[in-house]
Amino acid sequence: MRLVVPLQGVAQGRGGLLLGSLIPCALFYFLQLYLKRRRSPSDPPPPSTSSSNQPGMTRHSSLSNLLSRGPLRISSLATSIAKPDNSPYYMGLDKASEDPYHRIANPDGVIQLGLSENRLCLDLIEKWTSENLRDWVMGREGGDLSISGVATYQPSDGTMKLKLAMAGFMSRVIGRDVSYEPSQMVLTAGVTPAIETLCFCLADHGNAFLVPTPYYPSFDRDMKWRTGVELIPVHCRSKDNFELSISALDQAFNQTRKRETKIRGILLSNPANPLGNLLSRKRLEALLKFAEEKNIHIISDEIFAGSVYGEKEFVSIAEVVGSEDFDKNRVHIVYGLSKDLFLPGVRVGMIYSFNENVLAAARKLTRFSSVSAPTQRLLVSMLSDTRFIVDYIQTNKKRIRDMRNLFVAGLEELGIKCRDSRSSLYCWADMRNLIPTYGEKGELELWEKLLNVGKINLTPGSACHCIEPGWFRCCFTTLDKEDVRVVMERIRKVVGCCTSCG
Repeated sequence: MRLVVPLQGVAQGRGGLLLGSLIPCALFYFLQLYLKRRRSPSDPPPPSTSSSNQPGMTRHSSLSNLLSRGPLRISSLATSIAKPDNSPYYMGLDKASEDPYHRIANPDGVIQLGLSENRLCLDLIEKWTSENLRDWVMGREGGDLSISGVATYQPSDGTMKLKLAMAGFMSRVIGRDVSYEPSQMVLTAGVTPAIETLCFCLADHGNAFLVPTPYYPSFDRDMKWRTGVELIPVHCRSKDNFELSISALDQAFNQTRKRETKIRGILLSNPANPLGNLLSRKRLEALLKFAEEKNIHIISDEIFAGSVYGEKEFVSIAEVVGSEDFDKNRVHIVYGLSKDLFLPGVRVGMIYSFNENVLAAARKLTRFSSVSAPTQRLLVSMLSDTRFIVDYIQTNKKRIRDMRNLFVAGLEELGIKCRDSRSSLYCWADMRNLIPTYGEKGELELWEKLLNVGKINLTPGSACHCIEPGWFRCCFTTLDKEDVRVVMERIRKVVGCCTSCG
């Protein structure tokens, strides 16, 4: 009212209507100017009504502000994994996959002797699949084409039907009165996640496992990448036929403990990759006693159990721990179908443990690596076909033995001797007399010549943590018999080059 009364007086004076209109406008203008000057400089400006700006978004002053932030970050784990791998094992695999040998389509390509594949009985797998496709889809019980057993959720650790079939298959592989309890099985999408799952269950980040050398190169990835565990090589030597000794194991254990690193277990490969060694019952008993003394676990990788073709019998640690008074809770077995049954693309592995706490944790972890329902249905049909499985095991062993004899005889003609073994898919070749200088450098120089000049990919012993340079792993089950001659001709070329240079 204090403003209205004076304005009414002005409007009634000589200025009349004109002044009565101008004075309120002037007062409003000066009020806005006053408020604007009082506003804090840090207050944000009002949002623009321009159509070029979206509501709620701020505009940066220049591109230089964006560039100064640097590259977008990812996790330190992803950064370390994404780095190029300089291991000759993976470099050789990559080169062979980029330029693969084919007798007709690519005769000058790289011959793959570094990949652990058993192609010798692929024809048997193809024949069974073609003859049993209908049973695979519909089920052996003669049911209808219901999709409920495939499309619906299944137990992440594997169906009981497949566990029963796996138990029967493993008993046939061992060939003696060894039985496996399906309730102690956890199925995974391959042996790689099976081993990693056991690492998560048995060890914390920074803990360690003892591993006899030479060992499978991918253990360094499979066990370490995500779990953060360490692998401690236990070096075995040629003068001892690369046999694992308890004294070497004890020495590695004590040296590791001095670094204040906790050791949680031993990883065994039986039959051994790359050696083809078989651990005897007596050696397994000694290892179990050592594990009890040190209060650690044992992981036994038995993925080549069905690929034994010599006079010696394979002895599973499950058989030893079941017949003697040992602590079963510290024993864990991994197995899969990628080697003995040549189904690497199917991705089926297994944990077999006597420890209920490990099994309970592993079952929950398999939600990250479960086997697909169609795959399980296929394998139930295949593994339940007793006649096929028995014939396959016998034929597979014979073909591995024949191919090994042919391959080793070819190497011996070139002056290259192989360590005697009667299991697995490899021969462990002694090429120490071919390396230009004794050491890892000389070994890698020979490997490069074999790869780039001979167009053959072998695995150098240093990739397997072998302490003696000059040994190479050769996987001969990737070949046809007709290709063995080509391999020997190419090696002869490299041998001649090494001899002339020497």
